[in-house]
Amino acid sequence: MSDRKPSPFPILLSNDVCSLIQAAEDVYQIRFKNRAANAYLVRGSKRTIMIDVGLSSNYPHLLECLQYLGIKPADIDMVVLSHEHLDHIGAAYHFTGKTIIAAHRLAANKIMLRDDFSMLRKMFNEPNVPIDIDIWLEEGNLIDLGNFRLNVMYTPGHTSACISLFDQDKGLLFAADTLMPGGVMGGVFGSGSIADYIQSLERLKGLDSKILLSGHGRLSDTPHDDVRIAIQRSHALLSDTAQLFDALDARSNFEPIMQSVRDLNKLDDS
Repeated sequence: MSDRKPSPFPILLSNDVCSLIQAAEDVYQIRFKNRAANAYLVRGSKRTIMIDVGLSSNYPHLLECLQYLGIKPADIDMVVLSHEHLDHIGAAYHFTGKTIIAAHRLAANKIMLRDDFSMLRKMFNEPNVPIDIDIWLEEGNLIDLGNFRLNVMYTPGHTSACISLFDQDKGLLFAADTLMPGGVMGGVFGSGSIADYIQSLERLKGLDSKILLSGHGRLSDTPHDDVRIAIQRSHALLSDTAQLFDALDARSNFEPIMQSVRDLNKLDDS
């Protein structure tokens, strides 16, 4: 028997691919059961946004969840992309017309240039279609929905381009792959850094957050415990990486390369 207490977050709709879960008043998680990241709908008094949208192949199921809430794609004023990985952004090209697409400037650059390696296109087998970014976000930007005020936080580590969104008044932390329930880390990809990850987690630790809305997995009402565990794990990962580098003995591995460079320089001098 599990010791975990029953979830305080009601499931409104569930099928073989996804579940629609209410995180708070006018805030909903669309949790996909395949490899796609979670998508979030925030219905503000002035405007409605989505934070991440999942894989393109899941778009019909995303529509089903939106329809349950009485929302049409044209009702979405903005889609905010947490970073460049296609499990988070693959369906973004379906949102055309008046919907604004926003991402951090580093993610926007990769997405606009269609950097398939950074976006993990082969991993997710997504169609190679353009996703246009209308607004390039920076640390400190504010997304004002009327009854929600989401502060943009630059939280690199998983990649160089990750952002989190935080509503200070309501304690809502949309942390994407920077922090997940139970202190799970989202991994460190090519442009990411364990050291940056730790710094980002330390920033999240200082927030008065009440609900964690992450890129994968369940909603969490224990974000302070989650971030504490994640910081411990990230320090352990940093230590393990240092030991790996010591075991590889980088100096001896690079000595033949350096000798080759010295030999080439001698040829240039002759």
